[in-house]
Order: sequence, then C-alpha cells, then structure tokens
Amino acid sequence: MLANILPISALLFGSALLMFAGGVNGLILPVRGAIEHFSAFSLGLLGTGWAIGYVAGCLRVPRLVSRVGHIRTFTALAALAAISILLSLLLMTPYAWIPLRALSGFCFAGAAMIVESWLNERTEASARGRVFGLYTMINLGASTLGQLSLTMGSASADTFFVVGAIIYSFALVPLAISASAGPKPLVAVRLDVRALWRNSPVAVFAVLMVGISNGAFGTLSAVYAAKVGLLLASVALFVSVPILAGAASQIPVGILSDRLDRRLVLAALGMLAMAADLLFIFLMPGDRTLNLALVALFGVPVFAMYPVIVAHANDHAARGAFIQTSGGLLVVYGVGSIIGPLVAGWAMSVVGARGLFMTSLSAHVLLVLFTLWRIRMRAPVPEDQKGAFQVSAPGRTITPETAALAEPQDA
Repeated sequence: MLANILPISALLFGSALLMFAGGVNGLILPVRGAIEHFSAFSLGLLGTGWAIGYVAGCLRVPRLVSRVGHIRTFTALAALAAISILLSLLLMTPYAWIPLRALSGFCFAGAAMIVESWLNERTEASARGRVFGLYTMINLGASTLGQLSLTMGSASADTFFVVGAIIYSFALVPLAISASAGPKPLVAVRLDVRALWRNSPVAVFAVLMVGISNGAFGTLSAVYAAKVGLLLASVALFVSVPILAGAASQIPVGILSDRLDRRLVLAALGMLAMAADLLFIFLMPGDRTLNLALVALFGVPVFAMYPVIVAHANDHAARGAFIQTSGGLLVVYGVGSIIGPLVAGWAMSVVGARGLFMTSLSAHVLLVLFTLWRIRMRAPVPEDQKGAFQVSAPGRTITPETAALAEPQDA
C-alpha cells in the first residue's frame, strides 16, 4: 500500500489543503454574516451561489483545461478562490458575497477535479479502491479540521478570511512544482435527464430531494445553531458532527443495501431523517448536548443517502456507464443544492430557525413517498445483478472526476 501512496502523496497533501480551506471558507461566511446581521434569506443565497458556481465548474472547467492545461488552470483557480475570500472580507455585504461565493464554488469544483484527475492517472487499477478510500478519508478529515479551526479564534476578527486565502494559495504549490506530465483530459459531463429518468426515476427524484436537504443544511446549519444560542465552538461541532456520523454510517448502510432492495434502504433512511427533522422542529433545543445528539442522528441518514442512490442508479445502468450515470446524478444533486438554501433561507426568515428543518422535512417526506410508490411499480434488481456500493465523501465535495476515481474495475 505504501508503494501506491508515496507517488501521490503530494497530490493528497494538495487536496487536503484545498479541503481545509474550503472548510474554513464555508463556515466563516454564514457565521460572520449572522454577526453582521445579514438576513437568513441572504445567507441562504450564499449556498445557492456556491451550488451554481460548483455545478458550472464541473461542466465548464474540462474545456478550460483542454485549452491551457492542468497546472495553469489549477493555479488560476486556486488564486481566484483566495481572492474571493479576501474580497469577502473587504466587501462586507451580501450583494458582494453571493457572486463571490459562486466564484469560490466554481474554483473549488475545478481545482478538485484537477487533483482527482491526476490521482486517477497515477493510481494503478488494482489499488484504485484503496486509494479512493484514503482520498475520501483525507478530504473528510481536512474539511472537518477546517471547520473546527474556527474554535481557535473569534469569528468577528479578520483572521479566518486571511487563513482561508493563505491555505488556498498554499494548495497550488504541490501541483505547480510537479515534474510529472499532465494527466488525460478531465471527464466532461452532459446532462441527459430523460435518459437518467428512464434508467431510474427513484434515483433522479431522490437525488434532487437530497440535494435540497443537504444543500440547505450545509449552508444554514451554522446560522441555525447560532440562532438557538450555541457558542462558536458548539456551532463548529454542530456543522461537523453530522458529516462524521454520515461517513461512519455508510459502510453498514452499504452492506445492508447490497443485501436488500436499495429502495427499501433509501426509504428507511428517509424515515429516520424525517424523525430527526421533527425532533428539531418541535423541540428546538437550546442545550448543547441535545443539539449535538440530534444533529448526529440527522447526519446518519442524510449523508448516507447519496451513495445508495448512485448505487441504485448504476444497478439499472448499462455496463460501462458508471461515470456517465454518476456524473449526471451529480448535476441533478447540484440543482437541488441550488434550490435548498434558497427555500430554507426564505423559510427561516418567515418562521425562524426551525424553517431549516421544515425545508428538509418536506424534501424527505417527498423522497419517501415517491420511493415507496416506485417500489410498488417496479420489481427490485436481483442481488446477483447488483453493482458494487461505493462509499463517497458526504457533503458538496464530489465531482465527475470523483466518479472516475471510484469507478469499479468491472464497470
């Protein structure tokens, strides 16, 4: 294993820096925005802007790389991401932050795709699964550390904006000084909703609902935590704990979905998510311990749904269509991530903090109802025809190149 890791250690280090900076940037904006008395609706628009930029990056950066190359593109994207954080510090208004957040999403998606493309090129097929698992763990750990780093200072200060910009800039160093030749062109995704729908209506509808729920939570969870009275250290934990819980749940959920109809597993996860939503809505706890316990319960299902959906879609897809199917679902997920923060921000402006979980409850109810209806309409995939379940990093860090790196060898 060590022989497989050493040649790509610089790439993994660069990816870790990228994720750390993304974690800092993603949390400091809603926290500082709340301090500056930005409305919940405008803070929700930050998430919508990020998702628009992220989807655009996944779709457009492959063309940019084909024109100017991997290293030049990565350098430009990392520099622009650093500039976007610093401009957010200089222009303390949502009218500037929303387009800057979109720029940040575009840069982050493109930079992540380039790192993953390089990893895919330099990883032997026999070691791909282990390298992908290590890559996922490193990214999850780095992103979580970036979020938790906010506990080391005051969100009212300028420190974390500067730190995020520095780390983004530092992330370009490992790739910029790389002596290896650039990898093959990036994966280009063409969204064919009709083909995806014919393949698996459940996957398309469910991934849209999960995008709405997870996009809303990823953007506004820190705002919710601050509104119910949690201090900054607890706010950082409130954002990080569900992601860790979701990551830990993926292996047992994957084993279960390999043995049962994946749609039943998805419906069960949706019901568990609904229970967590309802507890938040009716209890509205201000206690730190209870909030963290409930948000861990929330994270277990919501961040385990996406890989179940992808696995189910690929069970129905043509042989060798893993990347196309996964990439298409990613774009649909991105559309949901555009809608979710917008709706949740409006709901929080109207009904208060519980509007966040009212939004996710609506998405989860629709997901469960549609999935149960489709179970009645279509027979399950025979167990011997199922593909391999692939663990994926929860949250908004997956790209079409992630699907290429995670592609099963027999796909």
